[in-house]
Amino acid sequence: MEKRRITALLTAGVLALGAFTGCGAKSKNTKEDTADGQTTITVGANITPHAEILREAKDILAKEGINLEVVEIEDSVTPNTSLAEGSIDANFFQHQPYLDDFNSQNGTDLVSIGAVHYEPFGLYSSKYTSVDEIPDGAVIAVPNNTTNEARALLLLEQEGLLKLKEGVGIEATVNDIVENPHNISFKEADPATLPRVLADVDAAVINGNYAIEGGLSIKDALATEADDGVAAKTYANIVVTTEDKKDDPALQRLVEVLQSDEIKEFINSNYDGAVVPIS
Repeated sequence: MEKRRITALLTAGVLALGAFTGCGAKSKNTKEDTADGQTTITVGANITPHAEILREAKDILAKEGINLEVVEIEDSVTPNTSLAEGSIDANFFQHQPYLDDFNSQNGTDLVSIGAVHYEPFGLYSSKYTSVDEIPDGAVIAVPNNTTNEARALLLLEQEGLLKLKEGVGIEATVNDIVENPHNISFKEADPATLPRVLADVDAAVINGNYAIEGGLSIKDALATEADDGVAAKTYANIVVTTEDKKDDPALQRLVEVLQSDEIKEFINSNYDGAVVPIS
C-alpha cells in the first residue's frame, strides 16, 4: 500500500514538473490566441514618432483581431538587441543602412518587411538664421554613429559647406572631407543628445525624430535634405523583424496598416513636415 502511494506521488510530481517546464520554456514574444480570439504582436519603437504612429495603427488592427503591444524604447540599440534575443516580435525605429550596419557588427540576420516614412535631417542653429551666416571656424555637431554621420555630412555638402571624397556616399565620415573651405570643426555626439548640445555649438545636424522630441520645428531648420535626394530614397524608416518571422501574417498586416491612407493622413496632420509618409 505504501509503495503504491509513493509511486503515485512521484508520477504526479513528474507531471507537474513537466507542465511547469513547458510553460517556462515558452518565449515571451510567442503569439497566443487570447480568449477573445485575438493574436498579440509586440513591437519595440522609439517614442517619437514611431510609438505614436504605432498607437494610431493599434485601433485599426484591434478590429481585425490583432492586439498590438507597443514597447517604448529610448535608445537606438536596445530595439535590435531585444528583437535578436526574442523578447519582441518586431521593431520600428531605424532605416536600412543602420540595420545593415547593425547586422554586420553583431552577426544578426534582422530583416526589413516594409518602409513607412522618411524623417528629413535638418541643420539647426540657435545663433544664426541662414546657412550663409555660419562663420568660418564654426563648430557643427553631427551624429556619432556611422550611417547618420554620413547623412549629416551629405547635407552639409548639399549646402556647399564642404566637399566629400568622390563616391563615398552613405559611408562618408569626417575623414572623407576633401575640401573644408570654411575651416569647420565637427563635434560628434549621440543623436538623441543633439538638441541639448545645440546651444553649445554654432549649428547641429539633427535626426527628424530627435528634433521633434527636442521641441524643434523642421520649418526652423536652416536647411533640410532634398525630398528627391539620396537620403529620401535611402533612409526610409522600416519595420524590422527576424528572418523566421518575415512572413508572419499579423506582422505583414501591421505593415499594410502603417502604409495605409489612414496612417499617411495621421502623419501629415501631426508632424508638420518633420515626418513624411512613403508614397
